[in-house]
Amino acid sequence: MTAPITEAECHIDGRPIAGEGEAIRSINPTTGRELAVTPAASPAQVAAAVSAARRAFDDGEWSRLGPGERGALLHRLADLLERDREKIIALAATEIGTPISSAAALHVDLPVRFFRWFADAAARGPRDGYEQPLPLHHDPVVSSSMLVRDAAGVVAAVVAYNVPVMMCAYKLGPALASGCSTVLVTSPKAVLLTAAIMRLIEEAGFPPGAVNLVFGPPSVTAQVVSAPEVDLVTFTGSAAVGSRILTLAAPTLKKVVLELGGKSPNIVLPGTDIEKAVPASALRFTRNSGQACGATTRTLVPQAEFDEYVERSGKFLGGLTVGDPHHPDTVLGPLITGEHRRNVEGFLARAREEGAEVPVGGGRPPGLDDGFFLEPTLVTGISNDAEIAQEELFAPVGVVMPYTDLDEAVRMANGVKYALNANVWGPTLDALAFARRLRSGTVTINGGGGMRGDAPWGGPGHSGIGREGGEEGFREFFEVKHIQWPV
Repeated sequence: MTAPITEAECHIDGRPIAGEGEAIRSINPTTGRELAVTPAASPAQVAAAVSAARRAFDDGEWSRLGPGERGALLHRLADLLERDREKIIALAATEIGTPISSAAALHVDLPVRFFRWFADAAARGPRDGYEQPLPLHHDPVVSSSMLVRDAAGVVAAVVAYNVPVMMCAYKLGPALASGCSTVLVTSPKAVLLTAAIMRLIEEAGFPPGAVNLVFGPPSVTAQVVSAPEVDLVTFTGSAAVGSRILTLAAPTLKKVVLELGGKSPNIVLPGTDIEKAVPASALRFTRNSGQACGATTRTLVPQAEFDEYVERSGKFLGGLTVGDPHHPDTVLGPLITGEHRRNVEGFLARAREEGAEVPVGGGRPPGLDDGFFLEPTLVTGISNDAEIAQEELFAPVGVVMPYTDLDEAVRMANGVKYALNANVWGPTLDALAFARRLRSGTVTINGGGGMRGDAPWGGPGHSGIGREGGEEGFREFFEVKHIQWPV
């Protein structure tokens, strides 16, 4: 089954509008064939979207809605996303290659969970409330005070291609819950799926200008981010582009929240059940064909158990089904573009030239010549400072390295510029103690659990600035005002 393709449109001030800019070709990564040609937003249309968001926040219908009304709209959006579940799953498989075996969780279930969490947060307010009284102050006179938390203003929400619906929930959810208006900028590689979500947003009944959608080449993102009408930018993508976002936002001194890359460690402690750890570890770096910022792509194993771990991993990875994402048995679909696959193949070629071994995968699966497929791959025989152990590939490629003691494992785990995510396998108390030594925004132990709506996501270093999700992510979309008066 393939999803019916509806040409994407920009959405400005409550209306769908055909773009007037350059053409964007949507390519099916499974077949390499064209899905649709969509005109991007023109500079004038981008300016109109930003102006619409500004009006909506300053004095539009959106600005007059109360917290409960905003929460009700977000719940309505979650209802519609659940209603169109099968359409969204099929479109994700067609446009970005997510296998239907995992697309439900990535593109419907988790986004619904996050939208509903922020819907409830809108009604109750941020931690400590929309208004927080402070104790009396006595110097030099007795005075009373309160803190008022106001919506930050107009938000530019810039999302990547790999999980655009989830990113909408992480960005639009708290922005709209707080009362901000938004300009959503999606990756050109995911315009069809994001436009489908935008149609649900308008069906849910959000007032004109509350959410506006534009897309196109990098100049579109640059225009939105640098616009003086925008008060806050929230971006998900690479560290290189995140740095560019900071530069663009700097002249107007707007707030920036960045959720960037990862090269996350997966540490196997002594005493771990290797047979149990291998399948879960492999799926953590191959899910969505490795196109996930939190993928734990660097596995650290005690020297004594290294050979067993590699052997078991090879057998498991070799049994994963790579192919058509619309087939229910498929575990790995294609990478997003041929260019991206060539970049990954370049990393593998350079690693081999430097002496790395590739005991599993490393090539293009036989019989899948039309799309952008890559075999699940394991790399060994490298040091922790090797390029392929340091740089984010965004592909189903994992490296496995041995360590001699826990101090060395900590140094290796922390020895990268990213600090987004980590996983530790081992006896729970030992793993908890090890987790406290890691520099990482998130650490799961023995696989952790489901993604929580109330937990933050993000990390320091090249993994970003600020947090998404949960109370910490909600607070990013407020400004705090202190009001004081004599008693």
